[in-house]
Amino acid sequence: MTFHQINLTVNGEAEQVVVASNVTLMRMLRENLALTGVKNGCSAGECGACTVLMNGEPVNSCMVLAVECEGAEIITVEGLAKDHQLDPLQSALINEGGVQCGFCTPGVLMSARALLNRNPQPGEDQIREALVGNLCRCTGYTRIVEGIQAAAAISAAGGRP
Repeated sequence: MTFHQINLTVNGEAEQVVVASNVTLMRMLRENLALTGVKNGCSAGECGACTVLMNGEPVNSCMVLAVECEGAEIITVEGLAKDHQLDPLQSALINEGGVQCGFCTPGVLMSARALLNRNPQPGEDQIREALVGNLCRCTGYTRIVEGIQAAAAISAAGGRP
């Protein structure tokens, strides 16, 4: 087994981690950095529960090898809140009832955050397209979409993007 030292930024913090060649980004985040908001749903890139932002783009962390992250900037759901304040997206999803069991929520939040970073005022079709890789078995998506729309409205009104 070959091991590699990788340097990356995770949730704004510089990290240096030694990982085996076959370790996924998801495993490294959960096991080496104790960022358990990254969920292991399917390990096949199908459910989106492990979605994180890598250099600003949503990726299924179960499908990315940790060694591919040398020099990358990774943001997990733990990195959304700032100064003990939830991101408006997190608050809006809670307020709109877009969270039930919560297993898919971290991945949904990360996909939605990437969308709102690219397009602060997306339409419903754009929101649904951004969530196509995130499976939820509880909410039926309507309340998730409403939460993302509410977060976009907060941003448009001058709230934190």
